[in-house]
Amino acid sequence: MRTFVHLLLLVCAVAVAVGTFGPLIGTVEARHVPLTELRDGFPAGRSLEQIQAQSVSLQTSLAVVLLAVAAVLLLATLFGSRLLGWLGVLVGLASLGVLAWRLDSSFDSRIRNDYHTLFSGTWGLYAVGGGLVVALLCLLAPRERRGF
Repeated sequence: MRTFVHLLLLVCAVAVAVGTFGPLIGTVEARHVPLTELRDGFPAGRSLEQIQAQSVSLQTSLAVVLLAVAAVLLLATLFGSRLLGWLGVLVGLASLGVLAWRLDSSFDSRIRNDYHTLFSGTWGLYAVGGGLVVALLCLLAPRERRGF
């Protein structure tokens, strides 16, 4: 990969790692969302404030997946591996997609009605999502040509 691509992937890995600890939607952060609720869905009748108030261990939360994605992007940067980069980007986008799907299935009307307040100050979502999108664009860059 090109040197500029390596530098951008490094910045993306840092953005994903930092964004993991920021708000994703409203006051909900990745460390508030257990992996079991991503798999099974959020329980009926639970509000976003109740999800935010959960004390979930780091090992069983969405934060560990996003931190692993940041680590894989960092390894892709250090070793110049496109395969690791693609793996990290696809897992990151899939995890954000599942989170969006589960939030939409449980809080559809609230998200549609209060999107102005729920998405203001959600810098964690912007950092993680933006980092993953820029990393995807970096991985789509053509490889450098080998010299004779």
